This record gives sequence, C-alpha cells and structure tokens, in this order.
Amino acid sequence: MTGPELLVLWDIDGTLIAGRGFGGLMYREAFRSAFGRELKGPVDLGGRTELDVIAEILRRHEIEHTEQTSQLLADALASSFESRRADFPDHSDLLPGALQALQHFADDPRVHQGVLTANLKSVARIKLEEFGLAHLVDWDTSAFGDDHADRAELVTFARKRAQHVRVFTPDEVVLIGDTPHDVYAATKAGVRVVAVATGRSSTQDLRDAGAEAVLGSLADLGELTWQVWGRAAPGNREA
Repeated sequence: MTGPELLVLWDIDGTLIAGRGFGGLMYREAFRSAFGRELKGPVDLGGRTELDVIAEILRRHEIEHTEQTSQLLADALASSFESRRADFPDHSDLLPGALQALQHFADDPRVHQGVLTANLKSVARIKLEEFGLAHLVDWDTSAFGDDHADRAELVTFARKRAQHVRVFTPDEVVLIGDTPHDVYAATKAGVRVVAVATGRSSTQDLRDAGAEAVLGSLADLGELTWQVWGRAAPGNREA
C-alpha cells in the first residue's frame, strides 16, 4: 500500500457547522425566484440530499418533477446562497472542535479527507469558505447532494474520486456525521461511521440507527481520533 491509510469524509451541516434556519430561508428565496410563487410549508433538510429535498418540494407544489425543473430550483438555490454568502456566518455557528479536528486530520499524512454532504457542491464550498475551512479538505475527493438523491450512493462517488490518491477499501473509509442518514449511508455502503450528536439527533437516535461509535461532540480530539482509527489501527490513541 502506498499513500494515506484512511479516507475520512465529513458531513457539514450539524457536524461542522450549526445552521439557524438559513437553509430554509434560501430555499424560500430560491423557490420564489424559480417559480414565481411562495413555498408552502416547512423545509425538512435533516441530512437529506438536495436532490431528495427538491423532489419532495416539487411534488408538494404539484410541479412536474423533471430534470429541468429540478435543475431550475437547484440553480436558484445556488444563486441564493452565492448572493447571500456574506450573511451565512451570522446565521450559523462553527461547532466546538470542528476547526481543530479538520486541521488535525489535514496535518496527518496517514489521512486523506474530503466531504460527503447533502449540500450542492457550490453551496458546500460557500459554507466552508465562509468559515475558513475550505482549504482543509480535498474537493476532488468528495461527494455532494447534487451527485445522487440517495445519500449512500454518495460514498461510491467519493471512493471513485479518491482513486487519484489510491484505492481505499471500505474498511479504510470513515464517515463523520450527525444524523441517521449519515449512519444509513455508511452502513449501506459498507464503510465505517463515527456519529456525533451535535445536530438534532440524540446519541440514542444515532445508536438506534446502527452507529457503534457515537460522540457527544468533536471537542475531545483524542477521543475522536481514537474512534476514527479504532478498528483500523488498534492501540492507536494518539491525538
């Protein structure tokens, strides 16, 4: 084997950054821009891919779900985030330990890290850029909510894209996320998951979804490092 020993893939919302309703606001602006009317009802994001959310919104508003209508709303969403990118940090918080954890694994030559997020790629980049985190991940070894509606399929995209580094076997891939959707994606794809109860899902919710490694936050870097490396390298508790 040559190259890094692990591929670490980070969720963004609820794992690295806590939003305060900004995503829902952007969807409302985007829907108005795309279709000239108001979006009805709540926008349930909660770890679902943007393609999945967009499909549900179109069905709810009796708009035919086609590639064209889906792309129209996706483009409007990307434009809304771009035009309001400077407002994002005022409506969100960097979660405790997020910067330190990303920096720690970015500095570890045994680790290659990217993101695996429900966000559109352009939106994911805006979020991490506005919090000064974008340079810590490999955007070419990542997967996004506009790659596929099923979050588990995003793992396949990320692993294929990581082949420019090397081929990572499933047990060499670790997802870090905060929702049962993240746990589902890892379980279905056959890769490992470290769940963090930093979003709306409790520790018990994450365990019930099938996560064995569950942390209360990213703040304990030593424990996070142990859980990431735990099964891959027993005895490695270096922070």
